[in-house]
Amino acid sequence: MRRWFVVPRNAFTLVELLVVISIIALLMGVLLPALTAARKQGQATVCRSNLRQIGIALNFYAEAWNWFVPRGTGSSGNTWFQQVMPYLGGRQKMVDFRDVKIYRCPGYPNKNQPICYVVNGWRFTSPSDTTGTTIEEPTRIFGLKKLDTKIYMADSEDGAWREIVIDPNHASWFENDVWSTNHLASNVSATQTESNGRRVARIRHSQGKTRPGCHYLFLDWHVEWMTPGDEIKDVKELIKKWNYDF
Repeated sequence: MRRWFVVPRNAFTLVELLVVISIIALLMGVLLPALTAARKQGQATVCRSNLRQIGIALNFYAEAWNWFVPRGTGSSGNTWFQQVMPYLGGRQKMVDFRDVKIYRCPGYPNKNQPICYVVNGWRFTSPSDTTGTTIEEPTRIFGLKKLDTKIYMADSEDGAWREIVIDPNHASWFENDVWSTNHLASNVSATQTESNGRRVARIRHSQGKTRPGCHYLFLDWHVEWMTPGDEIKDVKELIKKWNYDF
């Protein structure tokens, strides 16, 4: 007599599948914030490293040019990011500045922007001059005091007013400098704008939910992360960090 046996199948029931899916969704909800924070921390580390490499290149530039460093960006085409290119492994005007990866920060919201940092382009006539004027020619840093407190460069801020540098012939391709007190935020929530909408970046990175800020490259070529509140509350005192003349 032939006997038939029913072989049981090892399969999940619908309830078991729903339980597994729920557990996976719960784990993703727990892990995603941590992964996002880790990704942002990684981006901040790359930005910091890029600024540090720019600082090293600027030190070589200063040694080669009698301790002068490029300032501002200017309309003449002799921008800071062009001048420093030979000391980053490229040749000035021979290599497209858009191809220099060190000039890019992965934390910058618009990935098409090739220059993600802005340079200090201010000149002051006296300690009481809180307005200043824009400067384009190089500045000699030999003999300047407190280089570790003088800001040379900072993260650039993203916005519709900051046009993307399409190519060297673009009308605003040289606008990567800081030249007005209105470019400085006095606190985390401040929104400082010029009449034409230009600003300099703040609030790019974050150390915790309540401490957003950005990176700064100082004239001794160290890089420091600060919130606007860390910079200084008094605008006049803040200007001292950006001013080289006193």
